[in-house]
Amino acid sequence: MKRTYWLYLPLVALVTLSSCKKDNKDPEPDENELITTVELTLKAGNETAKVFTWNDPDGDGGNAPVITPISLDKGKTYTYSLRFLDESKSPIEDITEEIQEKKDEHLVIFTPTPSSLLTVTITDKDSKNLNVGLAGTIQTQSSAGTGKLKIQLRHQPGTKDGTATPGSDDANIDFDVEIK
Repeated sequence: MKRTYWLYLPLVALVTLSSCKKDNKDPEPDENELITTVELTLKAGNETAKVFTWNDPDGDGGNAPVITPISLDKGKTYTYSLRFLDESKSPIEDITEEIQEKKDEHLVIFTPTPSSLLTVTITDKDSKNLNVGLAGTIQTQSSAGTGKLKIQLRHQPGTKDGTATPGSDDANIDFDVEIK
């Protein structure tokens, strides 16, 4: 008796391979957030908290954002917290919650100009012990002066390394700063 099972091998392979179906769905890209409002809250000791806002309800283009200038006392340390909101939706979406949930994908960068104007220390960390930037302290310089504070919320899914380089901006805003 001849063994002809090798003739059935292509048939078995055809049935096996055709029954496997490849899932062609690509994962949804992790897109940047729409942020229309940034709230920077600063508090020195027992003093009343001060809230400074950057608000651009119509998004990029259109009308210029409305920005509350930051006015602080010289030589003081303030605790800070940040909130990012999308006020184009009803109800308003607090993007800060998503940033906290996805700490490993977000980084807030603070750039004072001149660099001696403020010293920012970030206190919140992600699972890799990298800075997040939603909370911390800001120390003002010991003399009066003026300048800018740039705040960038970097969106870094899969690339966060603790630096500003990878990723893209969810927010990139400037506050005028006066130290008195």
